[in-house]
Amino acid sequence: MDKKYTVSSFMQSKVKGDKISMLTAYDYSTAKLLDEAGVECLLVGDSLGMVMLGYDSTLKVTVDDMVHHTKAVARGAKRALVIADMPYLSYHISVEETIKNAGRLIQEGDAQGVKLEGGEEILDKIEALIKAQIPVLGHLGLTPQSVNMMGGYKVQGKSEEQAKQLIADAKLLEKAGVFGIVLECVPKQLADHISKSISIPTIGIGAGNGCDGQVLVIQDMLGMYSDLAPKFVKRYKNTGETMKEGVREYIQEVKSGAFPEDKHSFMLKDDVLEKLY
Repeated sequence: MDKKYTVSSFMQSKVKGDKISMLTAYDYSTAKLLDEAGVECLLVGDSLGMVMLGYDSTLKVTVDDMVHHTKAVARGAKRALVIADMPYLSYHISVEETIKNAGRLIQEGDAQGVKLEGGEEILDKIEALIKAQIPVLGHLGLTPQSVNMMGGYKVQGKSEEQAKQLIADAKLLEKAGVFGIVLECVPKQLADHISKSISIPTIGIGAGNGCDGQVLVIQDMLGMYSDLAPKFVKRYKNTGETMKEGVREYIQEVKSGAFPEDKHSFMLKDDVLEKLY
């Protein structure tokens, strides 16, 4: 697909029944590879705090971090839609702060939209962003920024009360004008019901195949991050082991003198060389 994928493309995909592919990206070279491979949407997730910066959660990620990584991804994505996460406390204080921080991700980071975690409790922020002409992707279910309140990374919506709240929140977000909703760690049947109950696309991560699209962290699906191993991740390639094998071979050749060979080196012409001795 050579045509630029946009926020409007999300809705068109749902109407056509075309599943949406989304992956995370945090740097230029990875974004360029994923874009050339044909992924429709790149999410600059605050998961960068864990897979790129080595934090134990996403809570330490700042707006500056997100701007820095988002603008790198945007340079590599010529066709894919680029969405940036709004990090912890960047939209929890006031509407004014929310618009300011989201504006930075759009203006400085060159994102085409932002993602916020939560439902009814942040509805005023979402409505304000959309009124300010900033596209919003919602996020319900397991919301990692609320990990302390949730008591860990747990499946959400398993009880009747939780399930009804997630359905209600999804409809509120739809009414507010978000262009899609990520459903994370939600029982498959509930995710299926939500996906059929709203007109906007759902993007699942640990929510079954009934969603309108899927998202995974690129380091998870390629075996480049081993600190956590979520049940919902499918490892498509073991790139991490391939990288380690390449590095081990490099170390061995450096130590043995096998690398670099003459073909990797620059040479003086013989007449110049003779004048040096």
